[in-house]
Amino acid sequence: MVNRQFWLNRIKTAWERRPVIWLSGVRRVGKTCLCQTLPDSEYFDCELPRVRRLMEEPQGFLDSVGAGRIILDEIHRLPNPSELLKIAADHYLHVEVIATGSSTLGASAKFRDTLAGRKTELWLTPMIKADLGDFNRVDLPHRLLHGGLPPFFLETTPPEREFQEWMDAYWAKDIQELFRLERRYSFQKFTELLMAQSGGIFEATRFARPCEVSRVTISNYLSILEATFVVHIIRPFNSRRSTEIVAAPKVYGFDTGFVCYHQGWSQLRQEDLGLLWEHFVLNEIMAHRQSREIQYWRDKRGHEVDFVLGRVRDIPIAIECKWSASGFSPRPLLAFRRQYPEGKNFVVAHDIEHAFTRDYNGTHVKFVNLDTLVAETCQ
Repeated sequence: MVNRQFWLNRIKTAWERRPVIWLSGVRRVGKTCLCQTLPDSEYFDCELPRVRRLMEEPQGFLDSVGAGRIILDEIHRLPNPSELLKIAADHYLHVEVIATGSSTLGASAKFRDTLAGRKTELWLTPMIKADLGDFNRVDLPHRLLHGGLPPFFLETTPPEREFQEWMDAYWAKDIQELFRLERRYSFQKFTELLMAQSGGIFEATRFARPCEVSRVTISNYLSILEATFVVHIIRPFNSRRSTEIVAAPKVYGFDTGFVCYHQGWSQLRQEDLGLLWEHFVLNEIMAHRQSREIQYWRDKRGHEVDFVLGRVRDIPIAIECKWSASGFSPRPLLAFRRQYPEGKNFVVAHDIEHAFTRDYNGTHVKFVNLDTLVAETCQ
């Protein structure tokens, strides 16, 4: 059993704030294994009928537990999962609870109470850079090709069959149980197309015909994929200037392994690394910030900044992702800073060991590795 120290520390900190943790993340991202490494904890798998029967009377169940830590895995399988968590938070402060699920709390009608003020939410993303050391394999191209789900990452060759099996299980166990959609083909086709076009500008009308559904249905599918962490919607940073893209979002698949699988890549070429590195940087930022409040910037002349941190009223941080620092062109960043002159500028590249700064017509750009970027933007 691997101790993922970054995440164990996050759980410890979360429990110091509130006794209930909602641990979310996609199927097979490692929620169960992470919880089972917690010391002095009692584990309950809510997929088992006998466990669900045990929890039919929440107060009786919590009385039987006594003081300590309990893990409620796949809690969305309960008829009313939020009821048990609410009772624990309000009346059993001596019990520390961690509940896991594949979606944001309140993503479906099954969660009748979002437990506002009663719980801390923790989102377990696909493997980050710190996890590679815990798994004793720091081969980044391997992580990009295989993805960040631990069982897939540990395979010696890309597990193509398991990617499809994951998609089937996601439909059967997450989508059907939480959202009860009817058109499996249309939903899975849409998911596959998004993965194959990951990182691109999203236009709902482009997907309606190949998926054989309406534009409204496509928008509904996208909301479900976002709620279950399978895609991330990155919206444009703008101040409504006529020269800026103000509405069209970019959509990223949750994991580089699935992007590679749906692109048909069984080996990585040099030209593939930049796109996958951009996905990896995005995953790293989201994991450390525990937020998807990240934007991008693009103007109508085609200048684009990969990621922008901060709302329009804030001083924005601009981030450009390059596999190699030598591939950086300052033109898009300079175009952005003509509109928004204040703020830090970073180029994060795989091949930078020590940070350095360059000046481009009075605009200072700091070249950093991923660790330095996280230290300066995510703390």
